[in-house]
Amino acid sequence: VLPALSLSRVLHVDIVAGSYNAASFNSFIDCLLNNMNLYLGPNSIIVMDNASIYKSPALCLMIE
Repeated sequence: VLPALSLSRVLHVDIVAGSYNAASFNSFIDCLLNNMNLYLGPNSIIVMDNASIYKSPALCLMIE
């Protein structure tokens, strides 16, 4: 289970069998971005730890 939370609600949640990889995480972020706003708006900042699946060039392009 992977949730994306704001201070007031769940923005997106995804459930996969097994563990996430770069492709499944990118898909999660793609869906999450539909619930995000431009920088400085509400729900505009994504905080992640330093897991290796977050370091794909495709993910960086999606988020930036």
